[in-house]
Amino acid sequence: MGDDGGKERALSPAAQSAARSASPAQLEMVFQEHARSMLRTAFRVTGSLADAEDVLQTVFVRLAARSGGTELAGPGIGAYLRRAAVNAALDLMRGRKRRRAVALDDDAGPEPADDRADPERRQQGREARERVRRALSKVTPKAAEIFALRYFEGLGNQEIARSLAMSQTAVAVTLHRTRSRLRQELAVLPGGLS
Repeated sequence: MGDDGGKERALSPAAQSAARSASPAQLEMVFQEHARSMLRTAFRVTGSLADAEDVLQTVFVRLAARSGGTELAGPGIGAYLRRAAVNAALDLMRGRKRRRAVALDDDAGPEPADDRADPERRQQGREARERVRRALSKVTPKAAEIFALRYFEGLGNQEIARSLAMSQTAVAVTLHRTRSRLRQELAVLPGGLS
């Protein structure tokens, strides 16, 4: 979520209000309920278990910093936390790209097991995911967020539109433009489209 403006941007007004007034016990309950799915979300974006854990910690530290006294609950908290994880993961990747200090896959965690795939296919899959992650770091934050929610998290356009307070048409257009841009980026990256 990058700079301070990004932190505020990532929180919906309802989530900001709820987070500001959450007790430590409520934050712990929310953590217990949503940490696993947020970790999975962050892993899909970063490709690294260590980075996904950092993302999870970042999101909850930010929530705790805003805590106060009433309840952090409601039907939208899961969607908010998923978006926060996507945004924090994308910010982590962009920051790493700017620093160029660490490759995206240096401390990658275990890949989901697929007994049917041979080692060569698994390696090709890891390389393809890495190329997509690098290309995704070159599009706008909003486009990357929409793409990640659609293709990493499997949300439908209607659910994304509702979550981001956008029209379905705007989501569809953004996805179309992002896919086109990613195709261009993937064509120029080392090991690009074959």
